[in-house]
Amino acid sequence: MSEAPFNNSKSSSRDPSLLANREASRSVGPVSPETYHFDQPLALSCGRTLRSYDLVVETYGQLNAAKTNAVLVCHALSGNHHAAGYYAEDDKKPGWWDDYIGPGKPIDSERFFIVCLNNIGGCDGSTGPRSIDPDTGKAWGKHFPPLRVRDWVSSQADLADRLGIEQWAVVIGGSLGGMNAMRWAVDCPERVRHCVVIASALKLTAQNIAFNEIARRAIRSDPDFHDGDFAEHDTLPRNGLALARMVGHVTYLSDALMGLRFGRELSTGSLQRGLESPVEFQVESYLQYQGEKFAESFDANTYLLITKMLDYFDLARDYQDDPVRAFKQAQCKFLVVSFTSDWRFAPDRSREIVNALIAANRDVSSACIESDMGHDAFLLPNERYETALGTYMARVAEEC
Repeated sequence: MSEAPFNNSKSSSRDPSLLANREASRSVGPVSPETYHFDQPLALSCGRTLRSYDLVVETYGQLNAAKTNAVLVCHALSGNHHAAGYYAEDDKKPGWWDDYIGPGKPIDSERFFIVCLNNIGGCDGSTGPRSIDPDTGKAWGKHFPPLRVRDWVSSQADLADRLGIEQWAVVIGGSLGGMNAMRWAVDCPERVRHCVVIASALKLTAQNIAFNEIARRAIRSDPDFHDGDFAEHDTLPRNGLALARMVGHVTYLSDALMGLRFGRELSTGSLQRGLESPVEFQVESYLQYQGEKFAESFDANTYLLITKMLDYFDLARDYQDDPVRAFKQAQCKFLVVSFTSDWRFAPDRSREIVNALIAANRDVSSACIESDMGHDAFLLPNERYETALGTYMARVAEEC
């Protein structure tokens, strides 16, 4: 095989500094969150009421004069409001969906007004277990009311009203965020023109519920959890949270991805020296690092609360367990995306959504993306995924 001739234009296009400049030009740049306070009561599905609440929000792009170009981005289990851009020049860690939000990206901030919030029950500034209960003057902790996804929709609708948005051009989300998007389409049909559901499901499988319960048991079994009252004991259930994150993280990745990233490479020790020498594989070190980092930033009671939201979600429950009846309520168009190696929210789950939408005579497009990245594929770069999502969003933008 002969070596390809040198081509200066191709070589320069791969120059790291030029690539960095190109990516910087496609970033929404420095961003800052804003807190919206709502004095009106929020009636919850459990029968209780939040007398008032806060939502921490980031927005990207500009709302057009007709207020028809707004996109609601719904985060997944451990997500928050920081979906794109960065907070400071010396802190360029991007938001969790930065690959897909920004100028010229599929969710184009030059064409859309993009809204992402930390939902109630979260632990990044919105009202949740870490917040102060006005009735007690103490943090809610384990006493924060149980939530359903429709409670997120209710609070998001209040936010839309505050922003002057009568109808979302698109409500979009992956995983739990996709459930959030479907709930919008069914519960508030007149307020959604397009619904994009990525790597999601009509309801969790028994296996998914089982994984969530293992993670919750890890947290509850930590002596520092104190039955959810760890803040009053000035402790954190670090070990339990770290283990919960490790369990979850393994299920979000594919075997192929873990093999590609780590194989059987060692982090410390040598297998040649026998078992008396401490040996640690790179995948072990990686999981320990991810678990410890998560334990320092995420709230244990929030984790329990939101995994239960996942378990309880069932779009068809209120419609005689018939998803077709549920989707007959919707008025919007749909895009449903899945990934071949996602075994946590397998393509079959997305196919169930698509089949129900077709049976309900709804307008639906779908794509199953070839990927070896597992469930996390919806967060990671993928050319075909980017093309499919970008093409659909470009058609939406033409309507605005």
